[in-house]
Amino acid sequence: MSKENILIGEDENPDLFKNVEPDTEVKKWLVEYVGNKLKPEDDNVTIEMIIEVLATEFPDFLMPIAEENFIRGYQQALEDVDEGRKLIEETFKTKEH
Repeated sequence: MSKENILIGEDENPDLFKNVEPDTEVKKWLVEYVGNKLKPEDDNVTIEMIIEVLATEFPDFLMPIAEENFIRGYQQALEDVDEGRKLIEETFKTKEH
């Protein structure tokens, strides 16, 4: 699938659809491996393709990263809610005095 044919939703990360440049030994190996596995029509390997293969073949590597991301995002959301609550309380206190 070429980049021109991809419709990116507003909640999708456009970086997922970028081609990976094999500029290190690990990237060369990974791009070749994923390319041989998925056989993209245009021979380009994207971040999304690498994640797909890692999720299938090496979930014990990818899952801790995903879990850590989720936990950090959840913690940030809770901190944001708490900060928003404090701002609202301060606003009402200021208006009452």
